[in-house]
Amino acid sequence: MREVIKEMADRLAQVPGVSGVMLGGSRARGEHRPESDWDLGVYYRGDALDLGALRALAGPGVDVAGPGGWGPWVDGGAWLKVDGVAVDWILRDLDRVERVWEDCREGRYEVGVQPGHPLGFWSPCYPGEVALGQVLADPTGGLAALRTSVSAYPEPLRDALIAGAWEAEFLAAGAAKGAARADGLYVSLCLSKAFGILVQALFAADRRWCLNEKGALAAAEALPSAPAGFGERVRTLLGVQGTTASSLTATVAEARTLVEETRAALAL
Repeated sequence: MREVIKEMADRLAQVPGVSGVMLGGSRARGEHRPESDWDLGVYYRGDALDLGALRALAGPGVDVAGPGGWGPWVDGGAWLKVDGVAVDWILRDLDRVERVWEDCREGRYEVGVQPGHPLGFWSPCYPGEVALGQVLADPTGGLAALRTSVSAYPEPLRDALIAGAWEAEFLAAGAAKGAARADGLYVSLCLSKAFGILVQALFAADRRWCLNEKGALAAAEALPSAPAGFGERVRTLLGVQGTTASSLTATVAEARTLVEETRAALAL
């Protein structure tokens, strides 16, 4: 299958406007299972991408979404089946990826609304994908150069993501007010986002790229800055919310304690 993927990447790289192709996701990181998809990042520049050529390459019956078709951050792409195996094309604007990388180097990041990302799309994902991916086709040399550049996690970004964990405390305080009203949905949303922010900060503290929410908690709980029992405590707090004001208040009190412990650990 890997030979098939490499051949596909080479053909994608010949599409006008495509700068290069990377293997991403669990397959690139060596964390895949037998049923895991093959994720191909298709990097293009500007308005030169030939969608017609992409659609011809994808074949009949495959819907290829152009830039913006899947939302503001996950540009577009296609879902294919090759010999019964799922292969995803994911478009990435290389100019934008490079701009985001420059921001990250200076400690600036964004969290955008994006379908499929319940905790938002964190802009450091862009350089993180390049850092953790494998270059399959790179006729212009742009991907290889960028991959070399992102090989070291930027300290200003690390500091910014750790500092940004203040919002977890703010959200936990909001959850306490919601608990007093027995507002279970609001409490759940506040705590989910608070813990997601802490996970981002824990990854940053260890100078690791966090690409999305999938599997992030399991990885974060094993990091050196994570408080004892971090993962299990998060799972318990999110899984057993209760419906009364008293039960919700008790859950939020435990959550606020965990937030305080995590921020204290990050400050060490």
